[in-house]
Amino acid sequence: MAKLLVIDDDVAICAILERIFRDKGHEVVCIHTLDEGLEKAIKMGPDAVFLDVRFPSGNGLEYLPLLKTVPSRPEVIVVTGYADPDSAERAIKADAWDYIEKPASMDSLVLALENALQYRRQKILSDPVDKLNRRGIVGRSPALNNCLSLAARCAKNDSHVLIYGETGTGKEMFARLIHENSPRADKNFVVVDCGSLPKTLAESLLFGHAKGAYTGAHKAETGLVRHAHQGTLFLDEVGDLPLPLQKAFLRVLEERRFRPIGEVEEVESDFRLISATNKDLARMAAEGKFREDLLFRLQAVTIHLPALRDRVDDILPLVENFVEREARRTGTEKKKLSPMFLKDLESYPWPGNVRELQHAMESVFAEAQDEPLFFARHLPASIRATLARSAFTKIESHAPAVQEKKEAGISEIPSSPTAPDETAKSAETMPLKWQDFRRTMVEDAEKRYLVELLARTEGEVKRAAALSGLSAPRLYELLRKHRITSRYSGE
Repeated sequence: MAKLLVIDDDVAICAILERIFRDKGHEVVCIHTLDEGLEKAIKMGPDAVFLDVRFPSGNGLEYLPLLKTVPSRPEVIVVTGYADPDSAERAIKADAWDYIEKPASMDSLVLALENALQYRRQKILSDPVDKLNRRGIVGRSPALNNCLSLAARCAKNDSHVLIYGETGTGKEMFARLIHENSPRADKNFVVVDCGSLPKTLAESLLFGHAKGAYTGAHKAETGLVRHAHQGTLFLDEVGDLPLPLQKAFLRVLEERRFRPIGEVEEVESDFRLISATNKDLARMAAEGKFREDLLFRLQAVTIHLPALRDRVDDILPLVENFVEREARRTGTEKKKLSPMFLKDLESYPWPGNVRELQHAMESVFAEAQDEPLFFARHLPASIRATLARSAFTKIESHAPAVQEKKEAGISEIPSSPTAPDETAKSAETMPLKWQDFRRTMVEDAEKRYLVELLARTEGEVKRAAALSGLSAPRLYELLRKHRITSRYSGE
């Protein structure tokens, strides 16, 4: 029996799906709005979700990536009466299992579900993440786990892998992880920094040369491609590979043979290729700046590494890892984190990603020295300045709206829930939609409640759950949603 969630504002469709799938022994829950559907998915942990596209409150496809990151990582089947090619492409790119147009036959819906559940069972049974040697990659967020799962799978074969990610997200670490979890782990891992290849020597560095092949070639050189024989060749920043070399490299990928400069005979190199870039190679190919045929060969498997700002849940374990590592290195007590220190870390956008966080922690250790507790004051001045400017900008952006309301004679939204007439009159003049206003007020109230709850229970989640009546998993979900840490002492 599987857990199924249907998110559709059409009550009749929901009733039909509920009857059909319950008759097949599945647990079925129907929800008619997007926000409640997402909340139910987090709480319920469905195996599969049937998702409509058009809702009065928005587009279901905007919620698809969020549904894919809930802890149960369900398969999502999009079912819509307003199908179009752009939406279909968008859904599949967001990792939907299928995209089905209404009116759909019940057989097609049942078949889509059965295939999705069979795939899911296979994936759960064969998911090798638990056995993966992470090589120091730290984190527990769904976004990171998805990348680790994909890396673990492609480590088992020789498919070419293309890793996309911003600077500092750990592209080379992921490439090494794939290599060291593969059958080629005991062979060379050869790094080629395509952005720093000198134009005049690039071909020689890659493919090698014979003695005397050109002025200065005093001895024969093997070349990086040959060094990767039976191992892994990693092309870092492959988007910077010069166009002439792209053509030559394409032939190497196809033939696994090449001729060093000045040599008559070709040599063989059986290597596994992993590439990485922070550029949009598809756009570059459309503009003629990157060979489309080479791109097709590079991206047999594609891994998109998330930016640190998109996996805030990983900041605490990353920082704790830095702290524990430093304590072992120096033989000193593990330092603790003040609440404001962690709050600032989670509020900062980290344009340099994990690499910037690591450098920031090195600076924090140097600043704090023998002090046992990290405060926000220990953070680099550039980070504190950015946070201060961000806070000021938020206040400044709010001020004109308040002034405009005063000049127009409009009152602020009443905080009392006992004045419905006054609230309705104010809501008519509000620039926000009712759903936006309601969501904002509920989230603000939730956050204030959680902060007060943790303060009263001294940050102990078990006590907080008992006091609130919430289950521990639900309380953890709310804390993650509002980015509130329960670790006031950093222990």
